[in-house]
Amino acid sequence: MAAASVGLSMVLISLAKLLLVLCGLATVLFARHTMTTNQPLSGQKTPVVVLLALFAFALSLFWSVAPQAEALGALAKYGKLMVIILMLLLVRNRREALYALGAFVGAQAFLLMGSWLLFAHLPVPWATSDMATTHYAVFSSYLDQGIMGAVFAAVCWHLRFLFPGRFGPQAAIFLALMALLNVFFVLSGRSGHVVAIALLSITIMWELPRKHRALAVLLPFVLAVALFFSSAQVRERLVLAQTEVQAYSQGQSNTSSGIRLNFWHRAIQIMMERPLAGAGIGSWSGEYNRLQRAQNPAHVDINSNGNPHQEYLLWGVQLGLPGVLLLLMLMLAVLADTRVMTPHFARATQSTLLALATACFFNASLYDAQIGDFFCVLLGLLLAAGCHHPEKQAKAAPRSELAA
Repeated sequence: MAAASVGLSMVLISLAKLLLVLCGLATVLFARHTMTTNQPLSGQKTPVVVLLALFAFALSLFWSVAPQAEALGALAKYGKLMVIILMLLLVRNRREALYALGAFVGAQAFLLMGSWLLFAHLPVPWATSDMATTHYAVFSSYLDQGIMGAVFAAVCWHLRFLFPGRFGPQAAIFLALMALLNVFFVLSGRSGHVVAIALLSITIMWELPRKHRALAVLLPFVLAVALFFSSAQVRERLVLAQTEVQAYSQGQSNTSSGIRLNFWHRAIQIMMERPLAGAGIGSWSGEYNRLQRAQNPAHVDINSNGNPHQEYLLWGVQLGLPGVLLLLMLMLAVLADTRVMTPHFARATQSTLLALATACFFNASLYDAQIGDFFCVLLGLLLAAGCHHPEKQAKAAPRSELAA
């Protein structure tokens, strides 16, 4: 249910997370023998860094400048990182991992179908997004759906040989192709375009012979140019970004890019004021309002528990430079855990990680709801699937078990 819920309505995501937490607590309390036997978290680096990050955020409550309610609310938002550990804890074998991945693929295919139906101006009664009729997003924003579509395409491609049936691999390739076309030619989210270009580039690199992989450095630029001339959505959004950046340089900051650039500028200022420990969990909105009021007394405060639309800077604002390093450590831990996986699981996980690392440059992709839940559930599921692969389990099994 957790694997199927991501990308769908927030109600389903919240309910699935609640059930996941309850199952995790039940496992810890009542399945000690099973946990001792299987050792699901043994050797995994990611859970250690997740717990370290959550401890650091909780510790920053002692010096946070944010009101207690805002600080606790921000801490609760980062609580979704525990989903990664829960997936590793609850998925007991490869069969369960494949069932969960099947649920994920089925739900994402349903989401993709809904977007195409909206694009064709056909009725989609289950679409609840405010952007359904204008930007063809079904449940979330076109920004989130574009990123999720790009990741879904990469997962389908790398795990295509696991799709059941005679034509399973062909069906996976079809889904990947339809997802990419949806991202580039239907959805207008620039973050989704950038993530899709990054994932497409690294996928092509992996398919090239090793002696030609150095050419992959040029792939993102080649793909960007090709899409600029072939996709009206990509071209319009790139031209708009250029126009908005030029307007910001002339003092106009009321555009999408202008707001982001202003947020990033203020976030760097806050980090420079408190480089070692940050302003504490949940402090972004209050600190931003403080700096804006100092420049403009008529400034209208932004809502509490906001973010600077950049995950790296958000961690830096709250925890200082150590926070940025902690986020990088989390990503490196996931990367390290993929090195013991078989190639198809490793590449699917690394592609998801690359998508997260790229999206975090333009959005708070772990802090935000829906897209943050998407990444946490999928990363946890892929890490669990790679951890329980038969070849890996066979290598780790005692000699007596192999003999039996």
